[in-house]
Amino acid sequence: MGKNKKTDIMKKIINLVLVTLILSSCSENVNKTTNKYLSKVLKNLNKIESVSYLSKGESWQPGDTAAAFIFQRYVEAYNNPSDTTIGSSWVVLNEKDKTHLEFAYDGKMRTLIYDDEKRMVIDSFKVRKLPFRPVSPPFYNYTKSILKYALATKDSIVIERKNLDDAVYLKLTIYEDRQVEFFGKAHFIPKSPYNLGDPTSRYELWIDKSTNLPYRIRREMSHDISVTSVSNPEFNKIKIENFTASDYFPKDYEISQYGESNKRLNPNKLLGKKAPNWLLTDSDGKEFSLSDLKSKVVLIQFTSVSCGPCKASIPFLKKLPSKYKEENFDFVAIECTSRNSNVLKNYMIRNNFDYRFLLSTKEVIKDYSIKSFPVFFILDENYVIKNVITGYGIETTDKQIFEAINELI
Repeated sequence: MGKNKKTDIMKKIINLVLVTLILSSCSENVNKTTNKYLSKVLKNLNKIESVSYLSKGESWQPGDTAAAFIFQRYVEAYNNPSDTTIGSSWVVLNEKDKTHLEFAYDGKMRTLIYDDEKRMVIDSFKVRKLPFRPVSPPFYNYTKSILKYALATKDSIVIERKNLDDAVYLKLTIYEDRQVEFFGKAHFIPKSPYNLGDPTSRYELWIDKSTNLPYRIRREMSHDISVTSVSNPEFNKIKIENFTASDYFPKDYEISQYGESNKRLNPNKLLGKKAPNWLLTDSDGKEFSLSDLKSKVVLIQFTSVSCGPCKASIPFLKKLPSKYKEENFDFVAIECTSRNSNVLKNYMIRNNFDYRFLLSTKEVIKDYSIKSFPVFFILDENYVIKNVITGYGIETTDKQIFEAINELI
């Protein structure tokens, strides 16, 4: 090899090393600048002792073009350092009627409201033992937890930052083998027995340049995407000393404890009775009633597009009709949590099924006492309910359904 050629190779190596060092230095400077900015925003969030605001949210599944769920609420939230789990207390009130409670959390319990039944359920977190409390924290508590995590974690993360006209955009991507959710602090969610896809977690924040406070967040998982925006915030005008969750309780609502048996609301109360009739629509707006099903056995599944076990049941349900003659068996699925026909269409396409899939109503859900998903009702030719199966386990529930159908044919 000639002397000049060796010299050229050495120059290329030196240049490559220099470029690498420069890029590394630039990246380090960018990270320092971003972390400094995150610390500034976090400092502002830490100054919030109390806040009231309007909250608008929507959620959908990846691939959907329309939201499955949309809500608007009024929130009053307080910093509560004595609560070492979430670190906040709050109430969610009806946007139009701020005297009407929709949810409350006071650091010791959460309150669930069921207006249709004029009933409240108090959950003191003693029934389900989880490493976190399954509540959706108020907006500023939630974003504060995310920024704390981003600044302190040793997990595999990438932070992107962009300057917009009136806002700063931040994107936090978490590359771990389990999804990360924020309930007061970051928690790795236990792996589901149902395949939920890529465990990468993504959180996007929009921060107002004038206040250096977040006003919008987008959360993306493989199975669910949600966006929440806040408006009209008022900071540090209310005091936690004046907060008692029970002050917001509706006076004429029945109160029960979470996990208590309530036969009045149990789907099994319908066993041996004729199934309530219904007239519902499919994704194309076509009406369909229970009385349109004329087979010896009818299977009704109450389901939700956001339910993991429901999704896991689809392969079994797709092949179930082929096991029986048409005059012997019929099946229909009823969607209970979304009222959007486009959501139904996209869900059917993504999961590759074409069995009857109908949009429910509040009346039908109440008539069948549906409180969780999935629930299977097995009816005879006279529409008498012969079996009720709650939940879904691969093979276990399949066997239960097969046996219940075969007993009636």
